[in-house]
Amino acid sequence: MESLKTAFYFGVCWSAWIITTADGVSLPKAENVLWVSLDFKTILTWTTTPSNDTYTVLYSWDDSNWMESPDCIRVSESECDLTNHLDPLNRLYSADIKTEAATMDYDDYQDEPPHTYSPHINPYKESKISAVKFSVEVVEESNVTVMITDPVTSIHKQGRQLTIRDILKDDLKYKINYYKSGSTRTRDIISDYSIANVSGLDPGVSYCFTVAAFIPSRPKDLQHGAWSIHQPLCLTLTLIILLEMNVGALVGGLFILLIVLIIIVTVTILCCRCCRQRNKTLQTSQSSTVV
Repeated sequence: MESLKTAFYFGVCWSAWIITTADGVSLPKAENVLWVSLDFKTILTWTTTPSNDTYTVLYSWDDSNWMESPDCIRVSESECDLTNHLDPLNRLYSADIKTEAATMDYDDYQDEPPHTYSPHINPYKESKISAVKFSVEVVEESNVTVMITDPVTSIHKQGRQLTIRDILKDDLKYKINYYKSGSTRTRDIISDYSIANVSGLDPGVSYCFTVAAFIPSRPKDLQHGAWSIHQPLCLTLTLIILLEMNVGALVGGLFILLIVLIIIVTVTILCCRCCRQRNKTLQTSQSSTVV
C-alpha cells in the first residue's frame, strides 16, 4: 500500500514537471493586434513578451488564400507594413501573426507555432484621412474661393504617388466649416471638388475657415477626416478687397494716372520751351538796341 502511494505521488510530480517544462519552452503569442491606417498607409501592430523569437505575417481577403508578406518574414519587430499588399483597397482583409523560434531547431517546441489572428479591415472604408492644407481667396465683396490640396498617400502606381482623390474619386468630398471671428455659430458647406465657393458673407467682417475630407459612402463614424481646426485660416474681407481691387478698375485708374502724367510732362516741356524762346528773343532785342 505504501509503495502504491509513493508511485502515485511520483506520477503526479512527474506530470507537473512535464507541464512546467512544456510551458517554459512555449513560444510567446502576439497580443493586442491592431490595424493602424492613415491616408491608406496600413500597418499591422501587436505586442508580445520580450524574447529573441521572430514573427511571420500572413494576410488574406475573405479569410482565404493566405499569403506570406515578403517584408514580414521572421521579423523581430512588432509591426508589419502591409500597404503595398492590400490591393485592391476595397476588400475585407485579415492577418495571421505566427510566432517562430529564434533558431530553426523546433525539437524543443510545440509542433505548431502559435498563431494570432487580427481583426478585419477594409482600408478603403476605414483608413483615416489626415488634415488637409487649403487657402482662401476673396473673389467679391461677400464671396470667397476655398482651394484645397488633396493629401498624398504612400501608394505609388506607374511611377506616380497617388492622392486620396486618385483613390476615392467621386466618393471624396470636402466639408468646409466657417464662422465669424469671435462667434460660436458655425456654418457648413459640402463641396464635391477641391475648389469651392463660399458666398453670402458679410463685408467688413472677419471670418475663419476650417476644412476636412468628407466621405459620405463610409460608415458614419468614419466619414470625416481630421479637421484643420488647429490652424484655422482667418481673414477680414474689407482689408483683402482693398488690396485686391477689380482688375478693370485697377487698369482704368492706371490709365487715367498715365494720361494725367503725360499732360503734366507735356505742359512742363511746352512751358520750358516758351521760356527759353522768350529769353532768346529778349536777348536778341537787347543786343540790337546796344548796337
